[in-house]
Amino acid sequence: MNQFKTLLKNLGPGLLFASMAIGTSHLVLSTKAGATYGWAMIIPILLANFLKYPFFEFGIRYTNVTGRSLIEGYSRRGKGYMWVYALITLVTTFTILAALYVVTAGLLANLFKITAFSISQIALALFAFLSVVLIVGRYKLLETTLKFVVTILFVALLATTALVLYKPPVEVVPDFSPPPIFDSVGILFLISLIGWMPTAVEASSWISLWSLEKYKSQGERPSLKEALQEFNTGYITTALLAVFFLLIGYRTLYGTQTELSGNAVTFADQVVSMFTTHIGEWAYLFIAVSAFATMFSTCMTAHDAIARVSVDVLEYLRPDKKRFEKKWHYAVAVLVLTGVNFLVLTAFSANMGDLVALATFISFVLAPLVGYMNLKNVSSDDLPEEYHPGPGLRLLTYLGIIFLSFFAAYYLWMVLI
Repeated sequence: MNQFKTLLKNLGPGLLFASMAIGTSHLVLSTKAGATYGWAMIIPILLANFLKYPFFEFGIRYTNVTGRSLIEGYSRRGKGYMWVYALITLVTTFTILAALYVVTAGLLANLFKITAFSISQIALALFAFLSVVLIVGRYKLLETTLKFVVTILFVALLATTALVLYKPPVEVVPDFSPPPIFDSVGILFLISLIGWMPTAVEASSWISLWSLEKYKSQGERPSLKEALQEFNTGYITTALLAVFFLLIGYRTLYGTQTELSGNAVTFADQVVSMFTTHIGEWAYLFIAVSAFATMFSTCMTAHDAIARVSVDVLEYLRPDKKRFEKKWHYAVAVLVLTGVNFLVLTAFSANMGDLVALATFISFVLAPLVGYMNLKNVSSDDLPEEYHPGPGLRLLTYLGIIFLSFFAAYYLWMVLI
């Protein structure tokens, strides 16, 4: 009981991680994996969650022990680290939020049958609303809101999965032949799936900054064991939800030769329809609201995190190292992100498929580099020797770097040859 009370007290960074991770990688990619390729896709999903674990764990470890963000750690390793991470932040800033908001706008349009406004206009309204919420409420409101949202989502998805399992699977069309996984199309999908499963590796610095905010609000730092317990709870939850979405896609669409659309509104309609067709029309509102809440919470956490990261990166790139007035600059960062990503979204004509593919590819290719940078942080003199990762965690880190590097190199070979 005491352990549970401690977990509830420290609940924050792991919760925000779970909320952020269960967006596009789960709702879009895990569902599509099950619908298109069947149960075989559980292997790359679990592998990605397992092999990427150290990259995110290091964000908690470094910040909890040192009281510094991962980004400050990069600055202590040298300017080269900072410029590399600044480039990664710049590139992801122009893709991730636009991809998340266009999916959310599509689900909102579907839920309320909005036809008078375009997806871009709905996305702009979401951008504006969440910008105000983040600037006014900041971390405390974010954490409080997501405690309810994530709990409701987990229960809703657990119930939906149980209903899908209770019903018999959809009938396979005559002469159905499973699509190959290791052709060019399959490999590209694997890269997208692994690139954002459970989420982009650069999000490790997001967890680091959320941890600092949590410690500031609590007035104290928990022990490393307690901080990791809270994070592991969120991490395991994201892995379970990925399997739930895979199972739902498999039981409701696999073998029907239904292709999930790249258009946000059409995709949203397909997602909700595949549930209601299989479970019953009575479940429509329940499922539509759950799907929208999934993406809404992801937009909120990602927008907050990228704004924080942008301010931190700019701060440590400045030669005078003079501290920013964080509250004022955070608000500016939130608004700038809104404007930039709305322009990107408009340029892509709200094509969700293109945006998700671009964002996941960037995350995938850069993941090994970020993983290595995180390892250098937690292996440095910033931490006492006893807090350095042990041999098992180091081995898992190297395996993750090799695994992601192999797929990134193979993709580049496919593109260049």
